[in-house]
Amino acid sequence: MFQHKHPYPPFLFKGVKKIIVGTLPPPRFTTGQLKEGDVDFCYGSRDGQLWPILNRIYGLNLTFATTQAAAEERKKFLIQQRIGICDIVESALRDKVDASDLGMKDVVLRNLLDYLKTYPSIDTLLFTGGNSKNGPEYFFRRYLKQHRLSLTVVDDEVPRIHQFTHPQTGKRIKTISLTAPSGAANRAVGSMQAYKDLKDKNPHFNTLDFRVLQYQKHFKEN
Repeated sequence: MFQHKHPYPPFLFKGVKKIIVGTLPPPRFTTGQLKEGDVDFCYGSRDGQLWPILNRIYGLNLTFATTQAAAEERKKFLIQQRIGICDIVESALRDKVDASDLGMKDVVLRNLLDYLKTYPSIDTLLFTGGNSKNGPEYFFRRYLKQHRLSLTVVDDEVPRIHQFTHPQTGKRIKTISLTAPSGAANRAVGSMQAYKDLKDKNPHFNTLDFRVLQYQKHFKEN
């Protein structure tokens, strides 16, 4: 049995406005056995698409290498844009050592309500995935239920938007369930009518292009 612990603490700071919420990075980030091209920071897998997406949206010219400088580039960008990262899973057990969300069991969740209280400037949670089992929205719903809270629908079109009210601060927090920035989600993207329509107009349009359009709207909105 492999204990998959999150290797990074939440990346939060005074004035943070939005936070990216996922689950766990691949197990090699926990064991420290990174591959060439991985970045030793949140969402640093060389196979992941979050940083390539943000690189295009903001024209960052990021370094994709296993160096401290590459990690610092990302931290500097996040602070400038008032974007934090606080994945919802602290740890999980796995029978098979892989990055599958479905393979997680005995999951321990982070106390996001406490973080939202500590950093009251946060008004938006950007989930890197939806409500499928063991996805970030799925776990957040389960977490809220433990606190006798729930999400209210704002927009039921993908990416789905919900909101809830913090029980201690009274602040209304918006959640946006983005299409997961992983290769595993490409099949789901390909089945979306919005993607098909754009692909018909431009045969060169791909699943990364689709995510860039989707993420740009919600990362850049005030």
